[in-house]
Amino acid sequence: MPRYLISFDAGAMDHIPAEEMPDVGKASHAVVQEAVSAGVWVYGAGLERQRASIVATDGMVTDGPYPETKEVIGGFSVVDVASREEALEWAAKIAASCRCAQEVRELLPDPEQDAMLRQADRRW
Repeated sequence: MPRYLISFDAGAMDHIPAEEMPDVGKASHAVVQEAVSAGVWVYGAGLERQRASIVATDGMVTDGPYPETKEVIGGFSVVDVASREEALEWAAKIAASCRCAQEVRELLPDPEQDAMLRQADRRW
């Protein structure tokens, strides 16, 4: 099945008052649990607000993000679902729980990585 990245920009949740954040966290975790129970959850996380580091092909490290970057990811989820429509349904649930819009993008398939993951699953 295809995997989809569902993400939101850093600052997208800044409109939420601090005293409401525990409720947002609870609602978000409920959606994650629903996705786990449905067998579609792969992984997700919020990202710390810090400057990114850019590592060049020669190993040189510089502060990021790139100067032309206007938006950076603030958090993301990866789901493994049958269709884009199903990914959009999960994104709608995440958007409602996080109280911010979500971007949905299909991840490129990687049969070699999928085979490695299946093999790793068998070891557990």
